[in-house]
Order: sequence, then C-alpha cells, then structure tokens
Amino acid sequence: MTSSPRVTVFGSLHYDIAVFGPARPRKGETVTGSSWHPKSGGKGGNQAVSAAKTGITTSMIGAVADDEFGRFLIDNLARKGVDHRFVARDARRATGMSVAIFDSEGDYGAVIVSGSNLDLGERHLDAAANVLADTTILVLQNEIPDAANVLAARRVKTAGGLVLLNAAPARPLSDDLRSLVDILVVNAIEAEMLAGVDVVETLDGAVSAARILRKSYPQVVVTAGGAGVVAVDRAGREIMIDPVRVKVESTHGAGDEFIGMLAAQTARGLPLDRALADANAAAAHLVATPESER
Repeated sequence: MTSSPRVTVFGSLHYDIAVFGPARPRKGETVTGSSWHPKSGGKGGNQAVSAAKTGITTSMIGAVADDEFGRFLIDNLARKGVDHRFVARDARRATGMSVAIFDSEGDYGAVIVSGSNLDLGERHLDAAANVLADTTILVLQNEIPDAANVLAARRVKTAGGLVLLNAAPARPLSDDLRSLVDILVVNAIEAEMLAGVDVVETLDGAVSAARILRKSYPQVVVTAGGAGVVAVDRAGREIMIDPVRVKVESTHGAGDEFIGMLAAQTARGLPLDRALADANAAAAHLVATPESER
C-alpha cells in the first residue's frame, strides 16, 4: 500500500426519483405532490461522492446497466471527482433505482429496486485488484450481497487496509463479514436490530447499543439523529458527539454524507473522535441544505 490515502467504496448505485408532497401517503391513500426530480443515489455512490468532496482520492466499484439511468449515475461520479473506472456497465439487469417520497418536514420514505447492484461479485473485484491493494479504507453497505462484501473485505484486509461497514439497510450479517469489519456504523434502527435492544432514541439508548455491539466489532459508531452520535473505540473508550442544531431542509443522504467524511478523515489518520466530529458537522450541513442546492 502506498503512503497516499485512498478511500474505495464497493457498493450500490441507484437512480433516485425524489417526490415532494405535504405528507407521505398511508396505506391506500393518494397524496397530491408538489414536484419531483431525478438525482444520483445509492448508498455507495453517495458515500463515494461525500468522500471525494474532501479532496481525498476516492474510487467507486459498482455496476449499472448500459441504459439512461446508468449513464446518468456515471456522469455524476465523474463530475464529482470520483474515480469511476471500475463501475461496470452490465446488461444482465436494469440499473438500480429508488423512489423517495418527502414530506413537508423534510423526512422521507423510500423503496429501492436493486437491479444491477445484485450482480456485484468477484469479477468486479478482479477488475479493480490494483485499487483494492492500494486502499487505505474500504467502505461497504448492505445494498449489495453479503457474499460480495466478504470478498472485497478479505482483499483489502490482506493488503493491510481497514474495512468500514455501514450496515444499512438493516439485515443479519454473516459471521465471515463480521470478522472482517474494523468500524461498524449504524443508525438507531439498525442498532436496535443488530444489538437486540428495544428502542434507540436517546443518547443513553445509543450508548447501550454501542456497548453491546462493541463485543463483536473493534470500533462501533451509533448515530442517533437529533440526539447526537456515540462511539466506542478499540480501547473501549466511549465517545459522545453532541448534535449540531440546524434548520432541517431534508434528511435525505445525511447518513451517507456522514460515512463519506468519516471514511476520508479516518484514511487521513485522524483519531476517531475528530473524524466523528467532522462527519457530524458535514451531515448537519447537508441536512440544512435544500435539495435543489445539493
């Protein structure tokens, strides 16, 4: 591995359709919206863009179809300074996409259709072997198959790099993947599932979940929205990061902004508490930024 830090993201790319209305519909309800627009998404793509914004070398390994959605996503990575040479254009499935419905308070619900993201595996990693061998920190999520994450993590760990897993969306993790993770990052909902606790709404609840998860992972970060961020580091030290109070424009993508900055600052060698503070500030800034200005 070279001395120059590199973030590599192996993960999902989605063509997002954002729909805006007064409220999210209940079962069987039709709500009249005010506007909609397309945007680049997928946790992997968002996290790669977030890391690249900090100026660190960032590579994306992923898959899209050779269709209009796929071209849109690759063009966005190129504009945002992400090395996209290893985003394959696969014809087996359509490009992954999602529909996110925003309410008047900036909160949202979404449905994803994974598409070509489900085909990610060994051949995509083989194509990016040199980059993986030169990776300081690998970022993974749960929007691609667990088996693919295991393969990528093994390669980076063998080369001496770190593995950060954003276990989102929540799902059971294989023993193989758990054994390879250096930093686990989860939000309140994901912490509830993985730690087996009832509710993580307060900072105290987040601390309890982080302590439980720390038994299985070297470092654990639990984001608790407006309550702040809690982490437990390799030495067992508990870190509390206060929330940044901002006017909420949209929460969409805030978690990915947090992950990208955390990965970039960790790759640069910052201690966990400083990297978390920077990540928390970056996420708050995004939340306060209208969708139209992102």
